[in-house]
Amino acid sequence: MSRAAGLSERIWRAGVAAVEGEAATAAALGDVALPGRIAAVGKAAVPMLRAALARFGPGIPALAVTKHGHAAGAPAGAEVIEAAHPVPDAGSLAAGRRLHGFVAGALPDDHLLLLVSGGASALAEWPEEGLTLDEVVAENRRLLAAGLDIHAMNARRKQLSRIKGGRLLASFPGRAATVLAISDVRGDSLAVIGSGIGQCPAGARFACSERIAASNAIARAAAAAEARALGLDLLTQEESLYGDVSEAAARIGRALKPGRPGAHVWGGEPTVVLPEMPGRGGRNQDLALRTAREIAGMGDLALLVAGTDGTDGPTDAAGGRVDGALWGPGAADALARADSGSFLDAHGRLFTTGPTGTNVMDLAVAVQL
Repeated sequence: MSRAAGLSERIWRAGVAAVEGEAATAAALGDVALPGRIAAVGKAAVPMLRAALARFGPGIPALAVTKHGHAAGAPAGAEVIEAAHPVPDAGSLAAGRRLHGFVAGALPDDHLLLLVSGGASALAEWPEEGLTLDEVVAENRRLLAAGLDIHAMNARRKQLSRIKGGRLLASFPGRAATVLAISDVRGDSLAVIGSGIGQCPAGARFACSERIAASNAIARAAAAAEARALGLDLLTQEESLYGDVSEAAARIGRALKPGRPGAHVWGGEPTVVLPEMPGRGGRNQDLALRTAREIAGMGDLALLVAGTDGTDGPTDAAGGRVDGALWGPGAADALARADSGSFLDAHGRLFTTGPTGTNVMDLAVAVQL
């Protein structure tokens, strides 16, 4: 690994560490009152739940719904359900019904603490009456392939669900609900995160408060601070990775082509339109390889593009690493087939972290020496 690549990884990891689910939740609990029950849903559900139970003590009824492989370290005594992401499975439907029952089964004097993080849209679902799992899966696949941003996708997901868009909390019979969220959406709206699974319903008959525990802005600020601590000039720090991956790659390329020494930090979540039979990869791997074309021939430069949750689309990789020497035979064909992951893997450029305990969209870090 080049020195520039090593520095880009240090900066990326510093950003992710600043929004780790357990620490971020512990800090955000602040003056939250003792809850009578705690529900957590999303990729960071388990670390968020750990923080809550560490603060309030064991014995509180607790439920976590998270992605397959993300349940390690679950608190003793907590009920944990694992399901699929980014496309729901039977576990998602079981989780959705159980989550609804857990919330609706509260006592009249209960205070509910609801912890929400990215991935909840797929991980917990209770479809509208008459919709089958196959139909829900097909619609989610269509949405993922269409190049829509998360706001548009989650608006459609709300239409399919009995627990999204504030409908989960509408079933809560207690006196108060507090929602803490790790945001994986632009604008950090509880109406969009998890398709509004933690949204306070209009006209609620109970006290309802919402707060953001972690966001892409916090991650970017920490990454920027690490870059400065490493003695690098910070040339870019912005949340601009939106729109199609080709547009995002061109934007990154324009920032890097002057060749000024220093560090760049971007955040956001670009979109990608998939062919009918896509190959291996996710939006971060695609963006990394597209940017490799933009920076071809540039020396002493490294770019790391990765999802802060440690996964990129339906893969085990978080993203990819590229530099000015990577672009070559087979790269353009891999992009055309949506098979960037195979190309990056063949060249030893996949970036794999495992579950990170958070999810605040994506981070891209470039270092030019």
